[in-house]
Formats: sequence, structure tokens, C-alpha cells
Amino acid sequence: MPLEDMLAAKESGRWKKYSTTEVIEIVNKLSAGLQQIGIGGGDMSIEGRDKIAVLSKNRPEWIILDLAVQQIGAILTPVYPTINVNELQFILNDAQVKMVFVNDQELYHKVISIKDQTPSVKEVFTFEHVSNAKYWKDILVDVTPERLRSIKASSDKVQYEDLATIIYTSGTTGTPKGVMLSHQNILSNVMDCRECFDDIGINNEKALSFLPLNHIFERMVTYIYLFGGVKIYYAESLDTIGDNLREIKPSLFTTVPRLLEKTYEKIMAKGAELTGIKRKLFLWAVEVGKKFEINKSRGVWYNMKLAMANKLVFSKWRTALGGNIKAIVTGSAACQVKLLKIFTAAKVVIMEGYGLTETSPVIAVNRYVEKNRMFGTVGPVIKNVEVKIAEDGEILCKGSNIMMGYYKRADLTNEILKNDWFYTGDIGTFIDNPKQPANKFLKITDRKKELFKTSGGKYVAPQPIENKFKESRWIEQMIVVGAERKFAAALIVPAFNVLREWCSEQGISYPGNEAIIKNGKVLEIFKDTVERYNQFFNHVEQIKKFELLPNEWTIDGGELTPTLKLKRKVIMEKYRDAVERIYS
Repeated sequence: MPLEDMLAAKESGRWKKYSTTEVIEIVNKLSAGLQQIGIGGGDMSIEGRDKIAVLSKNRPEWIILDLAVQQIGAILTPVYPTINVNELQFILNDAQVKMVFVNDQELYHKVISIKDQTPSVKEVFTFEHVSNAKYWKDILVDVTPERLRSIKASSDKVQYEDLATIIYTSGTTGTPKGVMLSHQNILSNVMDCRECFDDIGINNEKALSFLPLNHIFERMVTYIYLFGGVKIYYAESLDTIGDNLREIKPSLFTTVPRLLEKTYEKIMAKGAELTGIKRKLFLWAVEVGKKFEINKSRGVWYNMKLAMANKLVFSKWRTALGGNIKAIVTGSAACQVKLLKIFTAAKVVIMEGYGLTETSPVIAVNRYVEKNRMFGTVGPVIKNVEVKIAEDGEILCKGSNIMMGYYKRADLTNEILKNDWFYTGDIGTFIDNPKQPANKFLKITDRKKELFKTSGGKYVAPQPIENKFKESRWIEQMIVVGAERKFAAALIVPAFNVLREWCSEQGISYPGNEAIIKNGKVLEIFKDTVERYNQFFNHVEQIKKFELLPNEWTIDGGELTPTLKLKRKVIMEKYRDAVERIYS
């Protein structure tokens, strides 16, 4: 379906819109230009096809490049813009990347700084004008009938089972692994997930895009948008998401739980600024939302309270999200049940799903229709994907969505692909769906590698503990430790914005992060918080001791992956002294 704003992004403070016709025209011009400078599919073998890297924020040019590269038979190798130069150098050399497209001056210089160590790279182009750099539009050439025939000839050589992209997973440890995804892998996942989006009613609607396109989650969903006639607007940055939501009023977007948590924290911070009856009303509505249950009536009296909370308080939340949100799709890590309850109570459907880069990515997802959603699970398995639970609890997956393998790493491929079953490394179980007995819900309980054993021989699963504790307004981030130790303990990053509020209420000036975590009253607050949440776990899982840390964990600091997962080994190494103090 032709759209006037198939893709859109802010340029010089205004939304620049690309119609369907314009996108097709630019994709063909770029394809022809790339062919003219010798980029293509070669003999169509994995090694014979040219590799093109892209380091950029989300923008129309990203997808235009993706489509152009695909249709001439080359291979797109997307890279996180935040990657460190050592990993970037490894990827460019490992994939023998021939050409790199970057967002801006900073990323241009990052690539140029290792140009001498990456001999395969012949050209570097920029999406924004950068002095002394080649601009991406300089490649575009007019599409003559002869050039169009050449593009079609290249496109016709690309087979369904052929490699479409190599995505290097940053992982939480070790050298990046290149996940090879075929057109079949990705397209089968797009088609098998489309019905989940069709339930929402996405045709001719707007979506805001801000999760990195170099992750297969946002990229695959983008293809669903393209198939479904959704207008894609790209957020300027993570800092402008709130403003962009209110500007474009989208119907849906994808996110990760960490960003959803931050949205909730901002809402709560605004609520804390209220006074008198408004403050009481706000806190009352939040408590009503926390008691929400899905697929279960809580009675007429509760429904009346919820209707009032929606009218007086939650309606403002929806306005802050643009006023038109039908659904938010989240993945990458477990979402707090508390958030799921409150947002659902506020008439914002959260579709929590599950998958990995190696599975293209979706394995299961909670649907838009309420009977196919269950809090605390990742929803029913999507069609044409098979899942079984191994004897040790590991989730195994089979289907057309399973990767071709790791690039140049048959050894690693053979470790996790056995008899067509992909070993996810996640521990899980199936839960009955009372509404549809044949359609069970998948529940993830932990990462197999993250389970640890105390010196007493008892197993501890850290993720459920961390997710429960983070429901506290005082706790921003947390990691459970205790492998081969006498007991489970934790490193905790406090919610410093909440501590600032607390200081204001106490009539004292905020002394800084380092000083506040040593304050006796603050330590008592955290001891009480830990004791309160310990009640949800058995003795061996309870946090016996903890250390408060003065700085939030970030991607730039190296403690988080680009999808905001904890890099456990990095954190354990970085805060080794704090861990030793706990057990000394």
C-alpha cells in the first residue's frame, strides 16, 4: 500500500518524510550505484559475496541501505554504534567487510582510526555530511532500463535459503560471534509473527522506532511494518522518545524492559512532585493498578475503582505516550510483573516476547488478544516453531527461524545445534492456558549459564531474584552473587533520583552518590527493603548481605550489553573488591 510517509525522521528540527515511491526510487539508485563501484553477490557463495557494514542510529537511510544491499546479493553486517574499537576491528576483519556506512563524524573517525588494521575496507561513507568524508548520496546514480535489468538479474540469483545478513552478537563474554541468518530464517519469522500484529490492527498506523536496528528484533519488526503498511518514524535519540511520542502519536513501538522501567520511574517521579489531593489520587491509582489481574475478574467494586483510576490518572499516562498507543512489544529480558499489571490496568497492552538473535528472533510472544496473554510468561509459541523442554529444563527450539550457524565457527555451531534442535541456554517450563488448553504459555525461569551453586551445593537462579527486588522504588539495578560462596548476596545500584527526593523530604542537601550510600539511615532503608523482598524466596535464595554502589551500570561503562543486559563477568571483575568485602 503506497504511503506518503513510509519512513520519517527529524532533519533540522522538522520531520522529513519519505513516500513509498521515493523509497523504492532511492533503493534502486543506491543498488545501481553500489553495482557500479563493484559491489555485489559474486559467485553467490558466502565468501564470494561482498560484505557491507553499517554503524548508525536508526534512520531511513539504514533501511534503504539494507534493502539495496539485499537486492544486489551482497551481505549487510550491522554493528552497534557503541562498539569498542577492538571488537569493531575484529568484526571488519572477520567478515572481510569491503565497505562501511556510518552515521556521523564521530563514527567516521572511529572506523578511520583502525583503517590501517582493516585492509579489506575499501571505502567509508557517511549518512551525515562530514568534512573530508564521502557522502552516501554520492553513490546514487540514475536508474536506466539497463541498470534496472542488472539489479533484477542480481536479485533473481538470491535464493530463499541464501544468507541474508551476518549479525555479530556482542554477548556478555568473549569474542563476538557472527550469527548467519538466511532470507528464509528472517522471512519465516516475519510471516509467523504477522498475525500477532494483525490482531492489533496496524495497517496505516504509525510506529516509533528507537531500539537499535542492528539487533534482529527491531529489524524483523521493521519488515513486519513494511509488509503491514505501517508508517515508521525514527526517534531522534533515546532522550527524545517522550517528545517524539507526543509529536507523532504512534499506535505501537518496541522496547526493552529497562526502558519501560525508566518510563515508569519518570511517571512516578512526576507523581512524587504532586501535592495534596492530586498526590493521594495518583498513589491510590497506582495501588489499584498493582492489584490488576489478567483474564480474571476482581469484581464490580474493583472494576469501578479501575474505571475511575483510568479516567482521573491513567488517561494522563496514555497522553504522555502520545494518546494513541494500542500496544508496546517488549523483549530481550524479563519484564517486571508489577509493570505489566500497571500498564495493562492503564489500558496499554504490553506484549512481552522471547527469542534470540540465533532464532531470527521470535520464539514466543504474548498476544494482543487478552486470552493469549499471561503475566510472568513470554506467551504462546508462535506458529511453525517447535519448542520442547530438555530433561535439565533447557528450552530447545526447532523451525525455519533457526540460524544457518555461526560464521566461520562450525565448532560453536555444533555445540548448540544438535539434530536440528537449537539449545537456547535458557531454562523454562510450560504453563497451561486456562482459556485455550492446547496453547500453553512459555515461562523463562533463568539462563542456564547464570545458575550458580553455593558452597553448600544449593542452586540459585539470580534473574527471578533480581527482577523481584527491582520492583522496589529504591533499587535501580542489582546483581545476585554467591557462586561457590556460603550464601547469596547482592551488589545494588540505588535509584539515586529517589534518594534525592528522600534528602529533600528530610530537609538535607544531597551530598553526592558516594556519600549518600554510606548514610546510616539510607543503609537502614535498604536493609528493610532487602528483608521485605527476601520473604518471596526460600532460605538459600535470600540475600544475606549487600553492597551499595555509587554509579549506574551503562553500555559505555561496559557493564551492559547494547540491549541493556547485565554483563555479569564484567561487573564481577570490576567490583571484585565489593564482593570480597561482602564475604570477608
